[in-house]
Parts: sequence; C-alpha cells; structure tokens
Amino acid sequence: MLGDCLENVRKNGPLVHNITNYVTVNDVANVLLACGGSPIMSDEPDDVEDITTICGGLNINIGTLNKSSIEGMFRAGRKANELGHTLLLDPVGAGASKLRTDTAVRLMDELKFTCIRGNISEIKTLALGSGTTKGVDADVADAVTEETLDSAVRFVKDFARKADAVVAITGAIDLVSDGDKCFVIRNGRPEMGRITGTGCQLSALTTAFLVANPDNRVEAAAAAVCTMGLAGEIGWSRMQEGDGNSTYRNRIIDAIYNMDKETLDKGAKYEIR
Repeated sequence: MLGDCLENVRKNGPLVHNITNYVTVNDVANVLLACGGSPIMSDEPDDVEDITTICGGLNINIGTLNKSSIEGMFRAGRKANELGHTLLLDPVGAGASKLRTDTAVRLMDELKFTCIRGNISEIKTLALGSGTTKGVDADVADAVTEETLDSAVRFVKDFARKADAVVAITGAIDLVSDGDKCFVIRNGRPEMGRITGTGCQLSALTTAFLVANPDNRVEAAAAAVCTMGLAGEIGWSRMQEGDGNSTYRNRIIDAIYNMDKETLDKGAKYEIR
C-alpha cells in the first residue's frame, strides 16, 4: 500500500514550492529530486505567489524566520489555499521563542493546512498555543515512548480532528493521523538526529507524497515518514570505517533515490491504531 504512494510520486513528479530554512535548503532540494519530485525555493514576498501558482504543493518551514520571509509565508499560503493546493506546515522550534510560537500559531489561525509535521513538543505548542522546546528538538519530557504511546495516539488524533489536517509527529516512534486512524511507525535510526535537517527534508518529502496522492493523504504522509526512516536504516547499514554524519546524510539521500515500491513495502515498520 505505502509503496504505491512512492510510485505515484515518481510517476507524477510533483513540483513543490519550499519556503524553508537556509540551514538545510540544499538538502531539502536534493531529497525532493531523489524521490522523483522537483523543488523550487523562494521566500521573497513579491515572488512567492507566482511560484506557488505553478507548483502543486507548498512546504512552509519556520526554521529561520525574518520579517520578509514571514510575509512571504502568508502570501504564498493564501495563494495555495485559493488554488486548493497541498499546504504543509513545519513549525520548527515553536515554543522556543515568542516569534516562532506566535508565527506558528498565527499561520494555523489564518491558513488551512493539509498537513502539519513536527516533533511532539512543537505540535503540543500548536495545540496549546504556547509551550517550551529544547531549541528545535523535542523536550525529553514530551518524548513518545512505549509507555506514553496510548496517550500520544489519543493526542495526535484529537489534534488532527481539531486542525482538520493530517498530523505527523516524528521522533523515536512516529505517529501519523488524520483524526480517524493513526499510523504508529518504528522506522529510523537514532543517529539521524545527529544530522542537521532530516526533519526539514521529511517535510518536503511529505509535501511531494501528498501532492502525488491526493485521495490517500494519511497513507501518503505515512509512506513519506516510512521512506525517510527506512532510508536512515539503509544508509546506516552502508556506513564504512571513518564515515561520519556528513557521509550519513548523503547515504540517506542515496537510499531515497534508490528506493522502490518493493523495498518500501517490505521495510516499512508500522501498525494502525
């Protein structure tokens, strides 16, 4: 099932507009190319509406905010809503500062998102309108574990219904829900947390999967999360003596480039609750 979502991305080649953070912008573009999509990057307010118009999806990532890019996010987001395009929010660091929290909450209030993807602390901040995070990483007190899994599943379902969107919470255990069902995903490697931007890459990947699979959104988002996690596993298995996190980043992107339906369907580790 999830492998079909990947095949649709490769078949349709979705064009994705990314207003993303400049720390990871090159890797975001390469991940989109690796999965079969096409990236465009623009955050200039006078440019973003035209760019969004020609794309099928918009990925808004608040990782490196400034007044100009914030204006661009709202202008592009309104255009995406007007055109009925896929719109994803990655609330990077929401809860870590007033600007990030206020921007993320306002984006939620003023735009209609297809999908929201973040760590548990960021998503709780959106749900509550305030919160704290450890920089851009989840607070350890919020971590989704086997012990907290039942309550975390209830939380993500409730928030997905409230937001009327697919919600993806990523961490050691990933949760993807549309408010009705929840994919509990156990792909990935802890070493992925030592690479800058795996979350940013996943948000772009998820946007592409959603654009290519408009009738199966929760499955598409789950497929993207499984693809990224499985690529982390495959990439790690190919590490050699002397390799480090820079090589690991490239091996993950290569694993996505070489991923096919059969590999994803065989390697995806999930249950549905």
